[in-house]
Amino acid sequence: MNTGLQIDIERLGPEAAPLLRDQHWQVPPGEILTLMGPSGCGKSSVLAAVAGTLDHVAEGLSPLRFVGRVRLNGRDIGHTPTHQRGVGLVFQDALLFAHMTVAENLLFAVPKTSPLAERHARVQQALDEAELSGLGERDPSTLSGGQRARVALMRALLAQPQALLLDEPFSKLDAALRQQLRPWVFAHLRQRAIPVVLVTHDREDIADPSRVVQLESPHV
Repeated sequence: MNTGLQIDIERLGPEAAPLLRDQHWQVPPGEILTLMGPSGCGKSSVLAAVAGTLDHVAEGLSPLRFVGRVRLNGRDIGHTPTHQRGVGLVFQDALLFAHMTVAENLLFAVPKTSPLAERHARVQQALDEAELSGLGERDPSTLSGGQRARVALMRALLAQPQALLLDEPFSKLDAALRQQLRPWVFAHLRQRAIPVVLVTHDREDIADPSRVVQLESPHV
């Protein structure tokens, strides 16, 4: 049963001075929760806690610690290894593999439980949906910023995540491209009916004004 993503934060951040306390958020399937706030308020740390990568993040010289619970579709994933959580990540940089073609980047994400022909068919479908038909053999470095962003999103979705985290996904694009890409991204996410958490500094990135959390700097 797809119940969505539940994030309960008792304490998050350095042990001596947590960034966040007593936060509780429910993100149903198909909804996009937007986290906003100044740099250093804990937005990206929340994503790391959900993804299971917090051990690789530090605030200054202090390691970050998460005390709370993360549940995805009723399953407690707080102590589950990152690769088993079913959570996808898209960052502000597309992070495409430079030694692979566009199609190979997409194929890398498709679960290997399917026959190869079926996996290739899913890649072609993703290229069609991203309006990149005919560009599968291209070097990712030859794509425009908007094209690379679309490939990064489709690669994340091809992995069939049960939830998706977006960390400033539009910030490296110019204003006109952001305006063009946002509705395309949000439409694809809602079509998949998975819970999404979006971190941004730009109010134009808000997908649903009723689903916004404004975080404050812990030093104020």
